[in-house]
Amino acid sequence: INRGDEIPESLVNAIEASAISVIIFSERYASSRWCLDELVKILEFKREYAQIVIPVFYRVDPSDLRNQSGTFGDSYLKLEERFKENSKKLQSWRNALKEAAGLSGFYSQNFRPESELIKEVLNQILKRLAEVFPRDNNNQLVGVESRVVAIQSLLGAAPLLGIWGIGGIGKTIIARAIFDKISSDFEGSCFLENVREESQRSGGLACLRQELLSKLLKHENVILDIDLNFRRLSRMKVLIVFDDVTCFRQIKSLIRSPDWFMADSRIIITTRNKQVLRNCSVKEIYEMKELRDDHALELFSRHAFKQNHPDVGYEELSSRVIQYAQGVPLALEILGCSLFEKEKEVWESAINKLKRFLHPSIQEVLKVSYDGLDDNEKNIFLDVACFFKGEDVYPVMKFLDASGFYPTTGISVLVDKSLIAISYNKIMMHDLLQELGREIVRQESINPRNRSRLWHHEDIYEVLKYNMGTEKIEGICLDMSKVKEMHLNSDTFTKMPKLRFLKFYRSSINGENKCK
Repeated sequence: INRGDEIPESLVNAIEASAISVIIFSERYASSRWCLDELVKILEFKREYAQIVIPVFYRVDPSDLRNQSGTFGDSYLKLEERFKENSKKLQSWRNALKEAAGLSGFYSQNFRPESELIKEVLNQILKRLAEVFPRDNNNQLVGVESRVVAIQSLLGAAPLLGIWGIGGIGKTIIARAIFDKISSDFEGSCFLENVREESQRSGGLACLRQELLSKLLKHENVILDIDLNFRRLSRMKVLIVFDDVTCFRQIKSLIRSPDWFMADSRIIITTRNKQVLRNCSVKEIYEMKELRDDHALELFSRHAFKQNHPDVGYEELSSRVIQYAQGVPLALEILGCSLFEKEKEVWESAINKLKRFLHPSIQEVLKVSYDGLDDNEKNIFLDVACFFKGEDVYPVMKFLDASGFYPTTGISVLVDKSLIAISYNKIMMHDLLQELGREIVRQESINPRNRSRLWHHEDIYEVLKYNMGTEKIEGICLDMSKVKEMHLNSDTFTKMPKLRFLKFYRSSINGENKCK
């Protein structure tokens, strides 16, 4: 720029188009009218368009800007003498310097060597860019805005926060959205993904702890003394997300205790098991609920049609998928991808198949919670899935107690793991979890007579009509309105010595569905 020239329009346009402006204030910064004009323009865009501004005070103090003092002030006074006839411009420069002095930034005297200052500024730029241009997961970010606001509100006063819900409900997506949004406000941050899966590997927890310390302490600052590392962290404002935690031991191995950290730090734990959060003394727990139907349709459409709504002619088919998925994002994404660019006949076939068989990819994710149960808890889960969904809890508990399954403890565990819920004294279960339980029973044998529980009228009709009962069968629940007249032999049930539950009812008469 030649002396006397104004800031070129191209430079103004560049400032306007930038997401972040980094201003380096040095001792001779104020000797340049163009630097001061740029500062005025940058702060103007900060006020009007919320542009991010990162100041670096290189061998100067903010008070030098505010008061035009020191070597910085000497440079400014010389420039002021040159422009003493232009009081309006001088006032705009002084106002800009005072405003800039109040911004949070980096101070060169705090970094040795200076290369550390450069690294820290670059890290801050990358963090803020991630906030402005979040990772490419837009296909998953449907209906999250209100949840993010709610969780941020809880985080305001809670150093520890839990995000709890069934597998596939979107806990990780929400935690990641929160992390991307607020991580730049912390001195150190770390998002530890798949804690459950990683901890199952040999030395997995040790590797996770090393990753945690490396990210929080900027890699090269990690030393062998674990206690000393945590003492250093106790003086830092940090953000940590532990994703998919299944037991308290994992948290204890990674950070020993949340009490290590200062009050301004924040720790978020996502889990399927509410008891984990109790063990960690988490007071604020955000329960993940299913998506609303309109959000579910939008998420499904993004995967099935690569747009926010179904194609013409696919509205009714899409509605049936939405009804099946019951607001679980994982199911909506998997089914949407599997039906992308498929003909209507394929959609019809796939939807009809879903009525009897759970999609394998959905089953894989949901079954993780089931696999973590003990034998009694598994039996209770399967009984509820096959026979007792929607039933009054107290008679069901009496039955389960008579079966030797210790339901008081078992029901509590299933509730904590989001596998069932108790609402108005009735046992409730998500449709996909019910399908999971029934699919587990179906996989016991290809032949229904060798399964522990029977609920499908065709399977029961075949077993009873042809007297094919076996000692494997423990329970039968038959809707008589779905079968033809059937005559039973007097010895039909003698071949089922382990039978503990038998229920015949007619749903077509009055809808009664009581335990008998």
